[in-house]
Amino acid sequence: MEEALRRGWEDLIGRPDGPMGFRLILQPAVAIILAIRAGMRDARDGRPPFLWAVLSNQGLRRELIRQGWKDVRNVFIIALVLDSIYQVIVHSSIYALELLVTATILAFVPYVIVRGLVTRLARRSAVSRTDGRSGNRGTLGEDPRQERQEH
Repeated sequence: MEEALRRGWEDLIGRPDGPMGFRLILQPAVAIILAIRAGMRDARDGRPPFLWAVLSNQGLRRELIRQGWKDVRNVFIIALVLDSIYQVIVHSSIYALELLVTATILAFVPYVIVRGLVTRLARRSAVSRTDGRSGNRGTLGEDPRQERQEH
């Protein structure tokens, strides 16, 4: 186990200089683009930031996880394939735990962080553009467009 952790850490640090280093930029970039789209959609639909909603709202949790997986699954699968190729080139074998950790770091982590940030920024921007009252953000899950339509 100690050997696996050491090898995994050394591989993760050494990957930018190793073969296929391009994927360390490309895969998070694609995940970030997908997260921006999803975060804008969340803000437009009046949903709370992604990670906060997943952790705190049991009613939305299943749907958010399903939708998040739908957004990022192709990037995650590509990360698995490319890291498998990397491991075969460097180690002549595949280490499953290392593979899963790397794919998670390259696909899920940037997606989750950026999606929540974009949702927050887009909501603040929309509120400041519509009426200038930055404190009027509504409640979680409330559609901010509904109030404008009623007036």
